[in-house]
Amino acid sequence: MNTRPQRPAAAPPGETLIECLVYIAVFAIVIGCASKACFAFWDRTKALGRNADDIARALDVGERWRADVRGATGPVQLTAADGTEQCRIPAAAGEVIYTFANGQIRRQAGATTPDTLWLANVKSSHIQAETRGHAAAWRWELELKSTRKEAQIRPLFTFECAAGAATSP
Repeated sequence: MNTRPQRPAAAPPGETLIECLVYIAVFAIVIGCASKACFAFWDRTKALGRNADDIARALDVGERWRADVRGATGPVQLTAADGTEQCRIPAAAGEVIYTFANGQIRRQAGATTPDTLWLANVKSSHIQAETRGHAAAWRWELELKSTRKEAQIRPLFTFECAAGAATSP
């Protein structure tokens, strides 16, 4: 009686090499899919950061415009010519001018100060006067350019404010 366990027959060297190559191929496919997902995630994270910055800037510009209109000392004037839209707001320290041209919103506070870029990547901008009962109101519709071709949400903002008694349209 032989009590020693029997050893299984050794696999031929070719089968072991083929198994190793199959494992390496499966490992390469898994690493390739994981790296593609990682880079897609990274790109979308950067795009989200850029969109968040643009949205925050647009909200800041809209709130500043509303404050300027509410503090106007006279009637607000709108002009549009050759693709350029201007909103002139009289203020105690001088006229504040918002200009939309070439996809940019610029603001100039006073005649002696240079205009500064407040918002870039603007697709469209439209300011209009509205009468609501006995109150004068203003509406600014602002749309940012989308950074992605397959964007699901349009970056569109509407700012409204009631003008003071001196700023009827």
